[in-house]
Amino acid sequence: MKDGKLRRKILHDGSGQLTYEIREIVNLAHQFKELGLPIVWENIGDPIEKGEKIADWIKEIIIQLVEDDSSYSYSSTQGNLQTREFLAELVNKRGGCQITADEIIFFNGLGDAVGKVFGYLKKEARVIGPSPAYSTHSSAEAAHSGYKHLTYNLDPDNNWMPDIEDLRKKVKYNDSIAGLLLINPDNPTGAVYPRAILEEMVSIARKHRLFIICDEIYANIIYNGSDTASLSEVIGDVPGIALRGISKEYPWPGGRCGWMEVFNQDKYPAFKTYIETLINAKMLEVSSTNLPQLSIPLVMGDPRYEQHLESRKQLFAKRAAEAEQIFSAVEGIQVVKPQGAFYMTVLFEEGTLHEYQQLPVENSEIHSLLSENIQNIALDKRFVYYLLASTGICVVPLTGFASEKYGFRITLLETDDEKRRQIWERIAKAIKTYLAS
Repeated sequence: MKDGKLRRKILHDGSGQLTYEIREIVNLAHQFKELGLPIVWENIGDPIEKGEKIADWIKEIIIQLVEDDSSYSYSSTQGNLQTREFLAELVNKRGGCQITADEIIFFNGLGDAVGKVFGYLKKEARVIGPSPAYSTHSSAEAAHSGYKHLTYNLDPDNNWMPDIEDLRKKVKYNDSIAGLLLINPDNPTGAVYPRAILEEMVSIARKHRLFIICDEIYANIIYNGSDTASLSEVIGDVPGIALRGISKEYPWPGGRCGWMEVFNQDKYPAFKTYIETLINAKMLEVSSTNLPQLSIPLVMGDPRYEQHLESRKQLFAKRAAEAEQIFSAVEGIQVVKPQGAFYMTVLFEEGTLHEYQQLPVENSEIHSLLSENIQNIALDKRFVYYLLASTGICVVPLTGFASEKYGFRITLLETDDEKRRQIWERIAKAIKTYLAS
């Protein structure tokens, strides 16, 4: 290999589409940290990292399972049968599409599920998703196809609701689109879709014979009394997949435990074969993690679980109102109060950003490193890098979420009330300084 070349091309055509801005910024943050800058990690949705404590009664259930030798064994390919029966019963109690335990498949976290969902689609079969988009979905869809992720717009002037006409036109005139992706509640905007919006999206899928993927990982973190619905309640006879998990609810992100709920596969032979392919792919891995699965009926079936969910909803509702109050007072940006999940998107008004703005950076080594990293990057990413270098606060640029709009995402996760408010006030002050420079 004197010429430095391998015999055959080995890279997948879509390898260049695999980007994850949520963690990419971490590399630069660690370099700043090594130069003496304390970092405030506001880039990732990990409640535990931000100080949330697991309820003692949930810990007690986990401890009992750890002491049971059976929790150390493999689960079946699709997941523990008792747990799948429990979850199928929860789906069926909602009304709408009814499923059995055989229509639930466990994965090692939803990242694993998303990788399988897009990885086993035909390359030419595209899935259109929201913009802004959650990076795991947009990167996986783009990588499977080898092209930029297809998106429909979310409208910040309409509480980040899907632009239904934009979606309708793109689906109508692009016959490569085979699937429709939605995230409800949404990440990164915190929007929650009313039932009427969901029904319109299902109608589009039905008319154009698409299948639906709905990421519902935040389905039990909704705090506005919205009349939203789960996919199972509105999907009717359309084929679809709902994605759920425990990482945001218990919360137990390190448990890597998510599952897929499959709807209407028996009505569509090609879709049924596709689902069978996903199950066969799981067979090659033997099983998903067993212990977190075993905890689900015990935790979610406990009478204390509803109060656990309710108290967290109230907590995030309070923080969402607090964040909106702080940032809505800043000129040059637009914010929409989150209605679900634990994120908020701060949007720069059009024309407010340019390539000469800056924030003061005291450390000369950090300033030098910053200068090397702000060449030819999106204007919102430039602000985010300056914010990081100047304050140590690490957020995620909106263009990292497959968006052409400029902004950034913050989280509502910091548990220390005073610290959380100080972080948001420091960001607000930095925006004012940056836009005035």
